[in-house]
Amino acid sequence: MDGKFYVDDQCIDCDLCRETAPENFKRQEDGGYSYVYKQPENDDEATQCQEAMEGCPVEAIGEDG
Repeated sequence: MDGKFYVDDQCIDCDLCRETAPENFKRQEDGGYSYVYKQPENDDEATQCQEAMEGCPVEAIGEDG
């Protein structure tokens, strides 16, 4: 998905981002990794995505913005 936040190929499917920002991150069942389902649409979602990025144990979440 195009936008500010993204998940790269370092994802280890730990579930942290999906628990932290469930409206924005989903799991790709076939490959076993997380991806950005939708970009944040409000301040709360943006904060949750930022927290997910900061908490990611392998730094697989990034932002271009």
